[in-house]
Amino acid sequence: MSSNSWTQKLRSSRFFSLIVVLVCLAVLGGCAWYLVHRNAENNAQANANGFGGGRFGGGFGGGGRRPTATVAFATASLADIPIRMEALGTVTPIASATVRAQVAGVLTQIHYVEGQTVKRGQPLVQIDPRPFQLSLDQAIAQQARDQAQLENARVILERNRTLLAQDSIAKQDVDTQEATVKQLQGTVEADRAAVATARLNLDYSNVDAPISGRVGLRPVDLGNYVTSGDTSGVATITQLMPIDVVFTLPADSVPIIQQQLHGGETLPTTVLDRTRTKELGKGTFLTLDNQIDTNTGTVRAKARFENADGALFPNEFVNVQLQVSTLKQAIVVPTNAIRHGPQGDFVFTIAEDDTAHITLVKTGPSSEDRVSVSEGLKVGDRVVTEGGDRLTDGSVVHLPGSQTGAPGAQPNQDKKQWNGKRNGSGANGNGNGKRRRQQE
Repeated sequence: MSSNSWTQKLRSSRFFSLIVVLVCLAVLGGCAWYLVHRNAENNAQANANGFGGGRFGGGFGGGGRRPTATVAFATASLADIPIRMEALGTVTPIASATVRAQVAGVLTQIHYVEGQTVKRGQPLVQIDPRPFQLSLDQAIAQQARDQAQLENARVILERNRTLLAQDSIAKQDVDTQEATVKQLQGTVEADRAAVATARLNLDYSNVDAPISGRVGLRPVDLGNYVTSGDTSGVATITQLMPIDVVFTLPADSVPIIQQQLHGGETLPTTVLDRTRTKELGKGTFLTLDNQIDTNTGTVRAKARFENADGALFPNEFVNVQLQVSTLKQAIVVPTNAIRHGPQGDFVFTIAEDDTAHITLVKTGPSSEDRVSVSEGLKVGDRVVTEGGDRLTDGSVVHLPGSQTGAPGAQPNQDKKQWNGKRNGSGANGNGNGKRRRQQE
């Protein structure tokens, strides 16, 4: 290839690249011009609709109307607020027993089922009673033999006393016979105790429930040899109804609780699950411990619950709410109406002209979804509960069920403006919306 043709080709390539660059620059310039003019048209349309700035642009313009925010509100009212103390507690049964055999023997019957609820005195297991029955029979027979010997000795004693009166026998013989009678009396008493012991052992062969409650898992099977020294026993029983909850309270709460108890007040107690979402039962406060733990600065307390539905289970961790008193006729508002700022707690109150204003408040005890307000509000004040994040002091609010978006606005005026906005399609919408408003 010659040098002239190579130079000509290089010039053609450079010329083509220059054309491509110029075309790209022209496209970018056109896009920038379009975006700038579109923003200007949107601002003009917003000014035409009465929103020239304000919160959203630096000042209220256009038609002079403020932007509105739809909010939910509630009215401050009077109500009784319970004052509660909260603590962590453990469910503790009133009684729990490990049933052990009192005599040794082989298990021949098991009368209970694991998890069964039993009553006091109900049979649980049966130990082979035959050895104990034989022991009882032997003791009864021994007692009968010694009783007969006693009767015979008494007859001889009476005869000797008669002979002694006739001076036909020595007094020593009478004294000896009296001693024999007393000895046999003691033997008969021992036999009577042996009979009672044998009968008790026979009764012990039938193991009964010492308390009412729920039976746990079976620790021994049928046919095993059990003794009174078995630590696991033959059954375990835990009383579930009623049941107690043990919890700890700060030492500072002792005077308050003692004052209420001495006044004859009953302190309601509520138990919630570990997530504090489900109520497990309602009961009454029972007592405080007799001393404060100096290591933790707390005192143990106990409350009792009927637990008819079995919701409270032994050794379960629960949340306890102890109601120590009640705040009568307090001004209350929903909890979500209270907001927090650098100057303290505040609420947005709604004035008669549907404008929201910041009002500093002082809160008190709360209950569920309500909180008491001791300063800053009066009965009947309207407070914002939802939508407050979009408000500032003096913002215009739109209330649910209201037809106006701002004070003094006509309902049809808003509809006309929005109809114009929909049908006008902005500055490039052929002016349909603007003409429609003029016609109306």
